Amino acid sequence: MHDCFETARKVRSGNRRALSRAITLAESSHPAKRAQGERIIDALAQSGIRESLRIGLTGPPGVGKSSLLNRLGSELTKQGKRVAVLAIDPSSPRTGGSILGDKTRMDSLIQSDLAFIRPSPAAGALGGVAESTREVTFLCEQAGFDMIFVETTGVGQSEVEVAELTDIFVLLVSPGSGDELQAVKRGIMEIADLIAITKSDGDLRQAAERTCAAYHGALRLFGPRKIDPDGIPCAMNVSSTDVGSLMTLWQVIEDLACWRQESGNWRQMRIDQEQRWVRSLLRRQLLSNLESCSGLTGSTVQLEAVIRKTGTVFSPDARAHLRATLAKLNQITATGNND
Repeated sequence: MHDCFETARKVRSGNRRALSRAITLAESSHPAKRAQGERIIDALAQSGIRESLRIGLTGPPGVGKSSLLNRLGSELTKQGKRVAVLAIDPSSPRTGGSILGDKTRMDSLIQSDLAFIRPSPAAGALGGVAESTREVTFLCEQAGFDMIFVETTGVGQSEVEVAELTDIFVLLVSPGSGDELQAVKRGIMEIADLIAITKSDGDLRQAAERTCAAYHGALRLFGPRKIDPDGIPCAMNVSSTDVGSLMTLWQVIEDLACWRQESGNWRQMRIDQEQRWVRSLLRRQLLSNLESCSGLTGSTVQLEAVIRKTGTVFSPDARAHLRATLAKLNQITATGNND
């Protein structure tokens, strides 16, 4: 216990090694190590909770997320800002391993003493982030970073979970992807605060301008959101080789964050996000408890054996076992409700 308090003290003082250790424990799948991580978070919470600006970045592979963060983060550290980057890498569905290569692509930012880059495996979690990303974000906030960028796995349209743990959500798209059918896709488009068309320079400049215009027009099809000032959401062109465009993007992010703080939307957004996170956490725990229930596990094993034997879940035997398993599940949950 003393070690957890000491680690928490070092994290709050900005010690990188202690922060890395705390994150490793928070991400661990080992129950004892995970419990240590929880105790460190508890110790940090007792000392008062710091808050940082959280920015989510998503987009398809190759759109330039790491390049943009490398250059933008470097410019921010030159201004004396402390920048943390949480780069979520996809995990192999076969081995569970991840390349974790984002750190190597941020060669300029990583050299700054004011920057902290932490690659993390998605480990099968959907939505572009890992299950422990919220705890890792909290740890970075308590370490005193001014802003925390969460870079998602790069799947694209499905990466909406990052919006549930960040204050500003930026969608990156490539030039030439702005035709009308692509631009009006809902889902991720509806929750994005800013749409940045990357690589908007050189031979791609005209294509980027057309793409930006297409997205700008598509955004007008969506109704206004009460969390936004006039002109948000918006689409804009950026280039990792053009510092001016990156700082314009950053100015829009800062102005939006300031407006939401002054309007009260910032606090309400965070409350809503954390309430939804708690409900999701409880659902995951409930599912885990059900999966480990011996009575239900036995029924599931029998059902799977019947499916293997008959080759389909729609065979009479499989249907009968399925109904019996569902009945047992209802019985278990009803007993829990009565308690």
